[in-house]
Amino acid sequence: MESISQLFKALGDQNRLRVVAALMEYDELCACQLTELLQITAATASRHMGVLVACGLVRSRKESRWVYYRLTQESRPLLEMLDWLSRQLANDATVKQDRIKLAAITSCDKNELCKKYTC
Repeated sequence: MESISQLFKALGDQNRLRVVAALMEYDELCACQLTELLQITAATASRHMGVLVACGLVRSRKESRWVYYRLTQESRPLLEMLDWLSRQLANDATVKQDRIKLAAITSCDKNELCKKYTC
C-alpha cells in the first residue's frame, strides 16, 4: 500500500507529470534537457527526479558528467495506467507545448545546454 501511495504522490505534481509524459515519448533524457523543459533550477529538477526515482517509476544512470533518466522496467506493470495517463495528457495544452520544446531541446548540443545550468 505504501508504494502505491508514493507513486500517486509522485504523480501528484504537474512538473513530475510533465517529466513522465516526456519520458513516455523519449526513451531517455538527460537532467539538463529536463531542466530546460521545465524551466526550473537544476536543484529543483533534481529534487523532482529524486521523488520519481524513489517511487520506482524512473531510474537514472550517470555517464561522464551527464545524468540520464528513463522509465524503469519495473514500471512495466504500470504501463496500462501510463497508457491511460498518456491518453489523458495527449490533448493537454502544456504537454503539446512540451512536445514542441523537447523537439528543439533534444536537437541542441548538450554541452551548450549544460553550461546554461552548470551541470
